[in-house]
Amino acid sequence: MQDVVLALLAKEPSHGYELRARLQDALGPMGDALNAGQVYVTLSRLEKSGLVSVEHVGQAHRPDRKVYALTAEGGRRVDAWLADLTWGKPSEFHLKLVAAAAARLADPLDLVEAQRRELLRRLADVQRAVLNEPHGSAAALLLEGVTLRLEADLRWLDACARHWDRKG
Repeated sequence: MQDVVLALLAKEPSHGYELRARLQDALGPMGDALNAGQVYVTLSRLEKSGLVSVEHVGQAHRPDRKVYALTAEGGRRVDAWLADLTWGKPSEFHLKLVAAAAARLADPLDLVEAQRRELLRRLADVQRAVLNEPHGSAAALLLEGVTLRLEADLRWLDACARHWDRKG
């Protein structure tokens, strides 16, 4: 979340509400899950880290508005983030599956099936959301990526099921 907020601030200084609106716009229906407080907590952490600066801007009949701007250090972090070509970290489920199997804490096939049901539920949700997005929008592209990732994860679960089925 921090890197995304920093990247949005690289365009122009903004206040928290404006950043949240831009995030929601970019994420489409996935942005609905974005907690407003999460943006403000992130901005506070970025300020404490020296990655953003804050200017208090007066408003008539309202409390001052905090406008956040990227610092030079924040700009360097955005540049590094954009140049980073790593592709995510192993998911918690992948680690859970291996550990549960190694320690004989649970039947890996049961874990795989439970995870498959959850991924299928998420896939159905995303596919419904795609139908509500205009073709060619940034949100539609994001949802396509989520769909492809879920489909790939389902294929990986099929491979896991075959592996554990042979061991059983």
